[in-house]
Amino acid sequence: MTATIGEARRDELAGRLAGAVLATLDLQAVYVGDRLGLYRALEDGGPATAPELAARSGIHPRYAREWLEHQAVGAILDVDDVQAAPDERRYTLPAAHAMVLTDPESPWLLAPLSRFVVGTAATMPRLLDAYRTGEGVDWADYGADVVEAQEGINRPQFHHLMGEWIGALPDIAEKLRSGKGRVADVACGTGWSSISIARHFPEVAVDGIDIDAGSIARAKAHAADAGLDGRVSFLFADAASADGEGRYDLVTIFEALHDMARPAEVLATARRLLAPGGAVLVGDERVAETFTAPGDEAERLFYGYSVVACLANGLVEQPSVGTGTVIRPSTVEAYAREAGFSGFSILPTEHESFRFYRLDP
Repeated sequence: MTATIGEARRDELAGRLAGAVLATLDLQAVYVGDRLGLYRALEDGGPATAPELAARSGIHPRYAREWLEHQAVGAILDVDDVQAAPDERRYTLPAAHAMVLTDPESPWLLAPLSRFVVGTAATMPRLLDAYRTGEGVDWADYGADVVEAQEGINRPQFHHLMGEWIGALPDIAEKLRSGKGRVADVACGTGWSSISIARHFPEVAVDGIDIDAGSIARAKAHAADAGLDGRVSFLFADAASADGEGRYDLVTIFEALHDMARPAEVLATARRLLAPGGAVLVGDERVAETFTAPGDEAERLFYGYSVVACLANGLVEQPSVGTGTVIRPSTVEAYAREAGFSGFSILPTEHESFRFYRLDP
């Protein structure tokens, strides 16, 4: 019998949600391996049995065995002999998988996303209250998991691609390479964008600005560890009221404009911070140009981020425009025009997740 359209849609959704359950459980197990250092223990110490991994990482052997078996069944780890006794099987983290799970500067790193899934789930009672009241949920309320998830996912992108992104503004890049420029990195988070700017342009001074005190503390520690605390500085401040009029040749805002309660005010401040000939570089989500339903997987992903985190964070401070993660090019341009920018262009930079904009006074 031919299934009706309604039955086909029912079956498709049921299959999709069943797959999502499996994927979520995989991510939770990745979270366990990430947070307890199990992947790192296998990478640093080599293949291990359950008792050996337990001894290396300080966990109970029975839990070690269950986690290792789960990872092998899911083809995340390799196992030498499935016929061996449970505590004699030896498990290996493939080098290719280490690039996804443990290397903090790998472009393929995805393990930190498990922290986002776990962290937002833990915040769900607070989020449900916000849905009922219209209030926001502060970034700090999501806890270390969510902060570190964003940090972990963005760090490799900044590390590898910052020079290319700023290079799309050739006049600005030339000045920065000359060592005469200065950069303000607005909404710098835990500082990896600021650090990457300094690394790609070794003579440039960079000032990171963020409204989250915890992120600024982490940023200062990261800069010190990188040996850049003399050239990269961080300021705990509201970007909309930052000081430094006419001081900067470049102001950057990476993946943050959509979180701001009053983005046009922040952009107006960024415009005020610019020295003559300076420009603002905005990098934000590469979403569709218009709302379309059904949407593709990228659109679903960005709306997912917005539903559980970004919109709520953007509604903490009132009044708020409530942009949400899905910030379309027309929205960015409207904010730029409201802030007084006469020049607005979408840069030709190719990136899977980000779209880049140049704003000129």
